[in-house]
Amino acid sequence: MLSQQILANLKRLPHCLLLTRVGQFYESYFDQAVEIARLLNIKLTSRKWNGDRIAMCGFPLIHLDKHLKTLVQLEKRFVAMCEEFPRSTPNTNVKEFDRRISRIITPGTLIDESFLDPRNNNYVLAVTPPDISEDLKMTGLVGLAWMDVSTGQFFSKQCDVENLQDELARIDPREVVLHSSLIRITNHPILAMLTDNLWDSLSPDQIGAKQGSADTESSLESIQEKFFSKSCLSLRSRETLSIQLLTDFLQANLLEHMPILDNPIHESTQQLMQIDSHTIHALEIRENDYEHGTKGSLLSVVKRTSTSGGARLLARWICSPSTSVPEINARQSLVDIFCRRAHFRADLCELLKEVEDIERLCQKFLLGRAEFADLVSIQSTIDRWDNIHRRIKQEKKMEGIENPDTFSEDNWRNLDALFRRMSNVDDLASKISNAIIIPVVSSSEINDLDMDDDLPRTEDSVIDNTDLMCDQSNDKKWTINPYYSEKSASLHANLKRLSEQKAALQQELCSKYFAPSLTLRSSPGNGFFIHLSRAKRDKSRIDDDPEFYGIGETLSTKSYFHRPWSDLGNSIVETSSALASAEKEIFQNLRLEVIENIRLLRQNSQVIDELDVALSFSILATEMNFVRPEITDDGSYKVINGRHPTVEIGLLSMGRQFVPNSVQMTEDSNMHIITGPNMAGKSTLLRQTALITILAQVGSFVPADYAHIGVVDKLFSRIGARDDLFRDRSTFMVEMLETADILRRATYKSLVIMDEVGRGTTVKDGLAIAFGALHHLITTNKSRCLFATHFHELAEMVGNVDNIQGSGAFQNVRFYCSDVDDAGDGHFAYAYRLKPGINHDSHGLKVAGLAGMPPAAMDIAADTLAWLKGKEANEGRFNYDEFIRVSCKFT
Repeated sequence: MLSQQILANLKRLPHCLLLTRVGQFYESYFDQAVEIARLLNIKLTSRKWNGDRIAMCGFPLIHLDKHLKTLVQLEKRFVAMCEEFPRSTPNTNVKEFDRRISRIITPGTLIDESFLDPRNNNYVLAVTPPDISEDLKMTGLVGLAWMDVSTGQFFSKQCDVENLQDELARIDPREVVLHSSLIRITNHPILAMLTDNLWDSLSPDQIGAKQGSADTESSLESIQEKFFSKSCLSLRSRETLSIQLLTDFLQANLLEHMPILDNPIHESTQQLMQIDSHTIHALEIRENDYEHGTKGSLLSVVKRTSTSGGARLLARWICSPSTSVPEINARQSLVDIFCRRAHFRADLCELLKEVEDIERLCQKFLLGRAEFADLVSIQSTIDRWDNIHRRIKQEKKMEGIENPDTFSEDNWRNLDALFRRMSNVDDLASKISNAIIIPVVSSSEINDLDMDDDLPRTEDSVIDNTDLMCDQSNDKKWTINPYYSEKSASLHANLKRLSEQKAALQQELCSKYFAPSLTLRSSPGNGFFIHLSRAKRDKSRIDDDPEFYGIGETLSTKSYFHRPWSDLGNSIVETSSALASAEKEIFQNLRLEVIENIRLLRQNSQVIDELDVALSFSILATEMNFVRPEITDDGSYKVINGRHPTVEIGLLSMGRQFVPNSVQMTEDSNMHIITGPNMAGKSTLLRQTALITILAQVGSFVPADYAHIGVVDKLFSRIGARDDLFRDRSTFMVEMLETADILRRATYKSLVIMDEVGRGTTVKDGLAIAFGALHHLITTNKSRCLFATHFHELAEMVGNVDNIQGSGAFQNVRFYCSDVDDAGDGHFAYAYRLKPGINHDSHGLKVAGLAGMPPAAMDIAADTLAWLKGKEANEGRFNYDEFIRVSCKFT
């Protein structure tokens, strides 16, 4: 039977690694055993199968999460879980099981595995591209639908083909689902894009849905009737196809764990700042550019959240800042409230630390994987929500009493509006509190009581203790309040009476037969029996009594069948089984109560997440002396003494101070050309300008003395140097691709930062490219732009007037520069603060000296530079023979 099931599953799921539950182990067979043993570094063995020896490997149940992390998260494999389910077998002590595939685990469909990062979303993304022409070109819109199965968060949108790469970088999915027919077109542009970006978790849809159906509405109706809580037909065509593709993929892999889905949240491109994929990496928004870890990223520096949900929300916001001025101002108002009230802020943070991850708990209930401990977490979190709300009301009331002259309702308007979105779910908390013995049983104990260790963690097996032996029943800590229902109270009373009878029977037998080692026991093999641990001393009277029938004996022990104990034991087991069934029924009723309140629980959780992020921003602002920026809808950008948030914290950790800089752009001066030495802070200024903009539009305060920022619709950067050997692209080619993308897509409301455009080729070519890009940005894009360069000639090419600004068509250009301060004796210091003007000396030799270039090489370089400057001053052309003669004098 087992062999037939395994062979059938391997044939049905060739794209999956199959793990089959056998008792307390998961096992793998045939060629897959060889592969799994290698991946997991476990022993490969063999077993007899139909007369032949086949490869097999396995591991204990308790190691499942550890090995799933390797197979699914690290190796990006699909794992099919074949579980055991108890079969009803009356009148036998032998356990029998049915086996079936309960779930296919993929990188994007993790639910509650221990290795799932609680502070990051785990998205699976479905992509539906537009139709392609015969020459494999695409135009039109791409449909996107993505979901975090562990939280139930579900989003969808449409985007232009050219924006798909940016959306991938922003969403950061763990798995991308494409239609199987598309994956078969190996040179499909979408597939090429994903492969070129080293996407290592592409999943072909295995269920064969028909893409591009003419009747999109009817195709969506078929899935929303089964899986959606309400209609979502208003979404657009490509978007609905992606929703259908994703839903089919989830159904094919979650199987019996497939939940009812909330309607996807439609994202509008106009509501969010668009940050291109290169900028997300170049600005190190989520992870640093060297180790690809979170340390040193913008997210790691600003994160002060107390809850997992708040951390996930902050990560989403920071890659998708808002473009709505009212929304930004509302967020900032919350931050302002907490910045001004230190004790209030501290109290709320302490309360938030006790809040559980309701989004993931709710999803566990929908997926049928909830346990008693999860009910306790739901109940305790609802109580914490009430405590938070009471603390807010208390603070507001006390402020009105203590400062009646300065108190204003307007100051609290946004916080009141936030909490008006919360719904009262105290009835649910009361039902759980009344049902479960929370003070008596700890969470770890509750988890131990949920189900038999021999059964898989599924909804069907919660508290399934039908074979519970009576000696375990007597000592069991029940999870449900005995007086929760009349049935429960009656069963508990009966069980107590039977337990007392057991104790009395044992005492009676010990006394009657002078057998102090006599105990009443039970086991699956022998049923209920009398046990003597010191048989030689205690068995004489019992052996003479026909009521006792010997069933086993060792050198020191002996066991007997005894009808009165057998009858009493069976009564205890039957009562315990009935009580376990009653507890299971109560649990299922409470689970349904939670599911009925899922929408309200998630809505409340969202409010708490937003509160957590606002508190996080206020802590950051207080610690780092951030200020509230003014946000408007114009094209201005004015930041006085701005600071780079990440660099500043790094310097402070070394006991050094960051040198601030100011940037002031208006619609009449929206292009700043920045010159100056290497290592003098040009790139830092560019990055900090972009990061301050992101923080401002997320709703945070910003590192500056003053900030007034007009909303930015798109943020672009051409910064940093790297090649792309995988796609056979040189550093120069990569930079040109990034520059071309900016020039095509930037608008008058965009912010562009460009660093050293045109490097990597000849000076003349580089200068021409830099001017071409600069000219396009000024005359066509008309974006706010910081343009750092070592091509000082650009100043003259845009009509330099007094080293301050351009002229004619370039009168909106302003010049700024950094410099070095010469300290004498060959020593110098960088002057990081910008000033108006143009610096015609990049001081490259000074940087080379700092880097440790040998003195002899430095001497040659200095003499060569002096000779080149002399030739330039005399307007002479470079003559190789002359240079050789002169260079001989250098040595």
